[in-house]
Amino acid sequence: MRLSLETLKHYARSAVENITRDRFTILAAYLRGSVALQEQPFLGEATDIDLVFLHADAPSPQREIVRLTDQVHLDIEHHDAALYRRGRALRVHPWLGPDLFNAQVLYDPQHYLDFALSSLRGMFLRPESIAARAETLLQRVRDDVLALELSPPASVTPALDAFLRILQHTANALALLVGEPLAVRRFLRDFAARLETLGRPGMYAGILGLLGAPRLDATRLRSLTAEWNQMMQALPEEDRPVDLQPPRRSYYRAAFDFYLESERPHDLLWPLLHTWLLAVQSYPHSEAVQDGWRGLCAQLGFEEDVLGEKLQGVVMYTAQAEDVFQEWRARQGV
Repeated sequence: MRLSLETLKHYARSAVENITRDRFTILAAYLRGSVALQEQPFLGEATDIDLVFLHADAPSPQREIVRLTDQVHLDIEHHDAALYRRGRALRVHPWLGPDLFNAQVLYDPQHYLDFALSSLRGMFLRPESIAARAETLLQRVRDDVLALELSPPASVTPALDAFLRILQHTANALALLVGEPLAVRRFLRDFAARLETLGRPGMYAGILGLLGAPRLDATRLRSLTAEWNQMMQALPEEDRPVDLQPPRRSYYRAAFDFYLESERPHDLLWPLLHTWLLAVQSYPHSEAVQDGWRGLCAQLGFEEDVLGEKLQGVVMYTAQAEDVFQEWRARQGV
């Protein structure tokens, strides 16, 4: 049985109360993400509760996962409070800005967040602020594309890493024009909705094509998720990256199962690639991880002899995104 939104928020409040009781460097804490936005937080049969704690000094660790139930875990980030001293700068930050605008403050005894939030929220929705957040990501895209063109990767894994980073920033730049940044599990699903709002629905098929989705049918996608699950189970328990810890495996697997039963099963490709690439980079000497990755890349059409063609496709896609951005700016008069 799925937990209610109110139960999830109760878990969040209880976690903040327990954590702040013993950690005196914490100045504030807030809830962000799908639970804070009060949308349907479950995708499939799992969700997470995103909490951020602000510390008076540089915190360690910066992120941790805490299992609550088979369906739910806490995804906790620890930030240096100094990041929040310039509320106006946060207003145009592409990640922290939207998080704070929609944040539900759960702990702020010294009112540390009050000034940051009042400075940020005042003009957050003005077209100039929206454009600045999108522009920040598009500039990263331009820099990454230039770096690729000047020094193209010679092998598949660094090439795909660069491609995914460029596509992530490109998609989020467009998403920010009409909403929130895109979460990993919902990346393609929500991007399709944002493109509809922007009047560019065809760009959804474009990003699927760049990822190699047309080469895979639903049966093959199901097989790939089974291989992914075996790979995740085989990872060493010690020193796992945060996003590969056991609660995250259940979290992503629930999304895969959801997509496999949906009308758009290819939407699972983004979280599949995101997590498998992280495993490849974290365990370079694991044959199980590397062999599965090579097979996945081959099925998606990412092979060394076509990397130049793939690069050109990504460059053309970013040019489309630039056009959308400029058209949006013209309509808004900024």
